Parts: sequence; C-alpha cells; structure tokens
Amino acid sequence: MRAIVGAQQDERSGDVLRLRAQLERAQGRRLDAPVLPAHPALASLLPGGGLRTGAAYSLSSSASLLLALLAPPSQAGSWCGVVGMPNFGAEAAESMGVELPRLVLIPDPGDRWLAVTATIAEVLPVVAVRPPRRAADAEVSRLAARLRDRGTVLLVQGPWPQAEASIGIEESQWSGLGPGHGYLAGREVTVTVTSRRTPVARRGRVMLPGADGAVSAIERRVRETPLPEYQPLEAVG
Repeated sequence: MRAIVGAQQDERSGDVLRLRAQLERAQGRRLDAPVLPAHPALASLLPGGGLRTGAAYSLSSSASLLLALLAPPSQAGSWCGVVGMPNFGAEAAESMGVELPRLVLIPDPGDRWLAVTATIAEVLPVVAVRPPRRAADAEVSRLAARLRDRGTVLLVQGPWPQAEASIGIEESQWSGLGPGHGYLAGREVTVTVTSRRTPVARRGRVMLPGADGAVSAIERRVRETPLPEYQPLEAVG
C-alpha cells in the first residue's frame, strides 16, 4: 500500500513539474524567479512585490518613475545601466537615491542600441533603455532569452512586447505653487500597473517625488460624513 501511495505521489509531482515547465515556456520566464527590491510605495503594485529578474518592464516616459525603480536595486548593490537617454540627469538620479558609482551611462548608442543593450545585459543586473524604434520580434525574443539566462531586469521607456508588466502614471498634480509664486514642493501621481499575472490594473497614489525628493506612498484618507444633529424622538415630525 505504501508503495502504491508513493508511486501516486511521484506521479502527481511529475505532473506538477511538467505543468510548471509548460507554463514557463509559454510565459517566457520562471515562475519562482527572485525579485529585485522596489520602493514600498511601488512594491505593493508590482507582481511579486519587486522587479522580477530575467523580465522586461514597459514604462511610461516619466523620468521620475524610472529613477524610482532604479534606486532600490542600486542601493542594494546592483549595478545599473542606462542606454539611449542623452538627457538623463545624474543629479536628479542621485537625489532620488540612485548610487552614481554603480551607474553606467551610454547616452547615444546610435543604430546599435539593441546590440549595446544586449551586451551590457550580460554584465549588469538592471538595464534601462529608450528605444528609438520598434524592435523586430526576433530581436525581442533573442534579448528576452538573454535576460532570462543572465537574470537581468530590463526597464524600457515605451511599449515592449513580452513585458512582465506595464507601469504608467496618471493624474499628475504638483504642489507648492501659489497664485503666481512659490516653489514646486512635490508631485502627486497615480501609478498604474497592468501585468499578465493580474489582468485587473493596480493603482496607487504616490508622491513622485515628494518635497524631500524621495518617493512616498499617500495613505488613503477615510472621508468622514458628520452625523445629523441629535433630536429627541418626541420632537421629530
């Protein structure tokens, strides 16, 4: 009897492993892949709570959003590369928490932007790129295989096929300015994340950046409605 039960358990384990392998091949990534850290204000929105190694992410054109995603892995010791962003601001990156000694900038790779991206993805755990054109499907597939093999995270400013998730910004509102005077103190935005894991978009209100230049979550305030003034039952009507 024990031998039969053991055989059944082995068979079920084999079925699970085969199903897992099929899912990984279909989705192009490992289901148990580790994640690089993300700011708590963004981690709750991201699948897996961070940036999944070996995966690509499609971002909006917001520089602040990109820096907010680069900062935590950089602070944790990961080297980061930025390709094809000639206006990338090192000072702004440092103020958002990116460790400049672990940052590699390739502002203008020219027509070889994809080859350059693939090359530095071999040695750097996080690579950000702004494609000047749409990449061919075959090129995307080859790069995706390299990302999985090396465990590199790719952050793409713009649409990208086979992306683990798309991260965008909505409802941007700056604070600090009065009528014709004052200084910008911070920007309140809604960060939206859609992914293949969670078809329903996740949204969170975030200061990006806050008054101190850092990222911070905005706690939802409960709207309180005052109760009507108490009246004795005899007075009603």
